[in-house]
Amino acid sequence: MISSRRTYGLLLVSGAIAAVLFLFNPGLSIALLLLFDLIVLGLAFWDSSQVKPYRVKVDRQVASRLSIGRDNLVTLGVESGEKPVEVRIYDPYPIEFAVSSMPLAIKLGANLNQQLSYTVNPSYRGEYHWKDIQVQQLSPWRLAWHRWKIPQEQKVSVYPDLIGLRSLSIRLTLESSGSIRRARRLGIGTEFSELREYGIGDDPRFIDWKATARRGQPLVRVLEPEQEQTLIILLDRGRLMTSQVKGLSRFDWGLNATLALALAGLHRGDRVGVGVFDRQVQTWIPPERGQAHLNHLIERLTPIQPEILEPDYLGAVTTLVNQQARRALVVVITDIVDMTASSELLAALGRLTPRYLPFCVTLRDPQVDQQAHTVTEDLPSTYERAVALDLIAQRQLAFSTLKQRGVLVLDAPANQITEELIDRYLQLKARNQL
Repeated sequence: MISSRRTYGLLLVSGAIAAVLFLFNPGLSIALLLLFDLIVLGLAFWDSSQVKPYRVKVDRQVASRLSIGRDNLVTLGVESGEKPVEVRIYDPYPIEFAVSSMPLAIKLGANLNQQLSYTVNPSYRGEYHWKDIQVQQLSPWRLAWHRWKIPQEQKVSVYPDLIGLRSLSIRLTLESSGSIRRARRLGIGTEFSELREYGIGDDPRFIDWKATARRGQPLVRVLEPEQEQTLIILLDRGRLMTSQVKGLSRFDWGLNATLALALAGLHRGDRVGVGVFDRQVQTWIPPERGQAHLNHLIERLTPIQPEILEPDYLGAVTTLVNQQARRALVVVITDIVDMTASSELLAALGRLTPRYLPFCVTLRDPQVDQQAHTVTEDLPSTYERAVALDLIAQRQLAFSTLKQRGVLVLDAPANQITEELIDRYLQLKARNQL
């Protein structure tokens, strides 16, 4: 039992009256105070016991697989009995999660159902446990809160950004079905898509003269990018990927981008393979097609964590060359500090050309950009700005060297890397650069 505000109020009033009586008859005032307090507390205990026949029912609904770095919805279904109720609910979520609001309060009429909801935002992947739901229900005379637990222990797993994957899948499906109009340009690609009537602005070189002769009107060939190409993603899990950016590690941002890119590749008909490396390739998943392969990638990659180890880029590239003989788009997701520290990465990616199409994706810390562009007024902040500007200049020099060697480059803030990488990949497919 927990005393309510009404009970505390009665006790305070009795104390004030006893203080006045104490001036005239100290012994009688103390005796009356104790008697009154015992009566109030006894009534509060009795009132609390009257709640048991009318306890509410509470049921938790939460997905067994949560998305890292996202607000995941948790729903509590509350059902009242034959009397109106006032309830406070504390759902003991894992302490590692950020939560939108807790505890939750509700007033509910008799024989009604209502849903309460809140969100949790996990920052680390892994398995976590919810404990039993703690409920407090106000007694009929409002003298006490009756407290009990509802058995609802539950185990959940935190995965990469599954919510983002679902949104991306819907986007790609809509684009493919034509619900979102795509800008398909004539002659961009190698696979025949369809014939359509010649329009103003169409290139005459793509007129199909045989079809034109049969139909008696000009028809042009629409070509689309070649399907069933190969996409290889190499994800660095070394030292630089352990640092935190916007609440998540660089590796988690990179893992989210890896799975999103794999989804886009599979949706476009490509064979997708993934390798995760530090000093050696720790995980190698050969290229395959189909939705089942995406589920396999999610389950294989989710348990992997970054390590404070220097990555061996040359070793990763050598493993790739030994495993993948045919031409492929090779996307390396990592980070760059400067020319000196990244010399092995530059050499490894340079070795991939011209047999493969290498694509270097780096995850920038937006805080460094902010420091570089913030006007300073004191010496310490000026020094920090100078360091930030130097880091940006070193990165740009490394990127220039990569581009000179025929390597595609994408450098974006870690929290925006997924969207920009998917857009860049779709552009590569549309232009048939592979």
